[in-house]
Amino acid sequence: MPRLPTPIAMCLCLLLLAAPAAQAGKLYRWTDKSGITHYGDRAPSAAPPSEVKVIPFRAEPGAIARLRVQQDGDRYLAWADNSLSGPVEVQLDFTHSNNIAGNPSLPANATVDARGSAVVAVLSAQDPTRGGDFELTMRSVPGDPRARARNVEYLLPLQQQQFRIDQGYGGHFSHTEPEHRYAIDFAADIGTPVLAARDGVVMQVESDFDKAGLNLEKFGDRANFVRILHDDGTMALYAHLKADNGVIVRVGQRVRAGQQIGLSGNTGFSTGPHLHFAVQINRGMRLESIPVRINGPQGPLRLSGGTR
Repeated sequence: MPRLPTPIAMCLCLLLLAAPAAQAGKLYRWTDKSGITHYGDRAPSAAPPSEVKVIPFRAEPGAIARLRVQQDGDRYLAWADNSLSGPVEVQLDFTHSNNIAGNPSLPANATVDARGSAVVAVLSAQDPTRGGDFELTMRSVPGDPRARARNVEYLLPLQQQQFRIDQGYGGHFSHTEPEHRYAIDFAADIGTPVLAARDGVVMQVESDFDKAGLNLEKFGDRANFVRILHDDGTMALYAHLKADNGVIVRVGQRVRAGQQIGLSGNTGFSTGPHLHFAVQINRGMRLESIPVRINGPQGPLRLSGGTR
């Protein structure tokens, strides 16, 4: 590993969105003969085991983007690795910085292509004659902030002749936040086929959850879902899918409007079986839902506010 001219300690603090249960990981820290502190994801072969400190941490396997710090001579490269089959926006910031600056200055944003990686910032000592230390945090939001929604017509996202909307635009139960304000909750028995409302690419799926409840802290991020990226950069979210085999598409798959993508269910923060459908767009490190036009069996749906 390249040596630094001065000791620089590095600690990572990752803030990750929409992740399932965590798994354990290890970070290794050691100091060489010159007194320089190093960090790595594996133990060095040259250092005696007694001088290597193992720092356990919890990694989120379902994180949409991961922060990776690479030592490069007398500086560090802060990378963002996108795990989705669609773009994400990340924001990197210091939670602590002592004699360390970023180029560009932090907080720094970057848009990372599908399954791609990007250097968000280069970190180095402000005064190279003395050491320093830093802690980082990285937030991630799906979608490209440069996307512009087109006015298109969507298909009904359920294969059923009769339908009922249990909660519409601005419903006070769970449609008050911007990312869900224009969401629609369709009543649907468990196992009802869920259909793609528009052509797109499967960007993200979650299928590991099997319970539902009204404890927001416990179940708020525990719904099975499919996120589909459209050609204009908007994204459709199909949530609360069935616990077992509720997702029948794979990440990266191209789907057509009307194609079955899953089965409705009752997972996550939910009062009962239904399909939560929303079209979202990244407005710059924040998701917002947008109004849509949906064509049902008897023609266009009249969408307005409602409660569950």
